Amino acid sequence: MGRKRKGDLVDGWVILDKPAGLGSTTAVSIVRRLFNAQKAGHAGTLDPAASGVLPIALGEATKTIPYVMDGEKNYAFTVLFGSSTTTDDAEGEVSATTDKIPTEAEIRAVLPSFVGEIDQVPPKYSAIHVDGKRAYDLARENKTVDLAPRRIRIHLLEMTGFSGQSADFTVNCSKGTYVRSIARDLAEKLGSLGHVTALRRLKCAKFSIQNTFSLEYLKSKEHSSLWTDVLLPVETVLDGIPALAVTETQAQLLSNGGFLPAPDLTDGVYQAKSGGRLTAIVRVLDGQIRPVRVINRHDLGEYDVDYSRTQTGTD
Repeated sequence: MGRKRKGDLVDGWVILDKPAGLGSTTAVSIVRRLFNAQKAGHAGTLDPAASGVLPIALGEATKTIPYVMDGEKNYAFTVLFGSSTTTDDAEGEVSATTDKIPTEAEIRAVLPSFVGEIDQVPPKYSAIHVDGKRAYDLARENKTVDLAPRRIRIHLLEMTGFSGQSADFTVNCSKGTYVRSIARDLAEKLGSLGHVTALRRLKCAKFSIQNTFSLEYLKSKEHSSLWTDVLLPVETVLDGIPALAVTETQAQLLSNGGFLPAPDLTDGVYQAKSGGRLTAIVRVLDGQIRPVRVINRHDLGEYDVDYSRTQTGTD
């Protein structure tokens, strides 16, 4: 038998307003301890200097993280023109300066060239693996880091403010997009240099900043009330996947890795539900229902999240 996990059987999503100055992994650890959960993970890393929406999965919800990772992201950020840094944000050391500061009109003129599918080179200080090591580890060792461009999609890029050397922007983008790279490339296109001085994620997939809870609010709650007041159901992130009703016997078969006949169902991904409860994420293929992710549910009672009581304290 395997070793018994420490902690409670807590399943669901917590949407955190991560404060600036705290790493995503550290934030997850804090939330996991508050819930005394056996298992936790997050969907979409936020840089330590960034703040905003960080979806945290507890227990069986970790099996649904990929369905959040694929969602669109929305950020608000500020770029300081006239200098570049080693990290493309204010956390790094200044690496170069220039007297060329673009005007508001010049900036607005080039923004359309960043919208659509583009190839983007990630920052050297990023978590991308290069020959088995993180790029940021190689950069800290002063080793050459050559990262290949990656195809991303920018749905919208707008300037919302301009003052002297700084400009404020909002961007809607696909997964894999680095806002620091947008700032770097935008400045270079304008014949200048630039880096991000403020970054806040306003939306991650279906979760908006209005749906978040601050760490201070979570810490102020009694342990038992966290489950009912804050925790969202595992299937919250599966809205775009159609439901498929199965019997309790069929649900048990799927949980054991078995297949079910489905001669009349269209091929695709479904939520298998028994008695209204999510049992598994399944794929229908060639007339068979095949389990992709089995969800082992633990009855914690009803969910009753009241977003009017969220305490982000930053909006």
